[in-house]
Amino acid sequence: MQARTAAVGGDDFDQLARDAVYRAMFTRRDVRSHFVADDLDDSVLARLLTAAHHAPSVGYMQPWNFIVIRDATRRRQVRDLFLAAREQELPVIEAERQALYRKLKLEGICESALNLCITCDRQRSKNSPLGRWHNPEMDLYSTVCAVQNFWLAARAEGIGVGWVSIIETEALKRLLSIPEHVTPIAYLCVGRVSEFAPRPDLEAHGWGKRLPLPELVMSEIFCGAGEAPLKSAIARLGGVELPKP
Repeated sequence: MQARTAAVGGDDFDQLARDAVYRAMFTRRDVRSHFVADDLDDSVLARLLTAAHHAPSVGYMQPWNFIVIRDATRRRQVRDLFLAAREQELPVIEAERQALYRKLKLEGICESALNLCITCDRQRSKNSPLGRWHNPEMDLYSTVCAVQNFWLAARAEGIGVGWVSIIETEALKRLLSIPEHVTPIAYLCVGRVSEFAPRPDLEAHGWGKRLPLPELVMSEIFCGAGEAPLKSAIARLGGVELPKP
């Protein structure tokens, strides 16, 4: 495990290590349609969960839990929840985009090796207000950091992850026997894949495109003008090639 989770101790990353970090970020995908039938070894899943458990958490609250879902019947029940929620969501999609919405592959619940529900226990740090006194939602945000750690580690291991957000929360809680004080944060499809798409699926299918980062950078105050040299530096990175495998 130590050999697979490099340098703990503050040492600088060399160029290869830096390239690997950025490559994991830039080639991470929300996987829907490229899962293969291979099982996922527990040794690999253990590394991914360990990475998630080392996420930053405000007040060191570590509010997360990880529900591993392998049972095919239960996964079909979750998929039924997804299908019902998708039909509820459809009417609020712009009329001209509804046909495209129906064509989009938005989950891989039954096709992936396993599912993972990452939750936030909102009582775990109830006796410690550190970092939550003014911002009580920080436990939720900390759990999202665990999701991101899991996702990036998965990409580094060649494992695909798809986040299924089109599920009614209370229905999911009933199905998975999640207590009232625990909040589901992410329902993930996890497994080996045939490929990682060169572009995000929603971009490839014309649903959206990445916003220009310089337009999102502000100076001193919201919508504050300035930071021209920084914006120019960002723009120069726009066409940079990713580090090769």
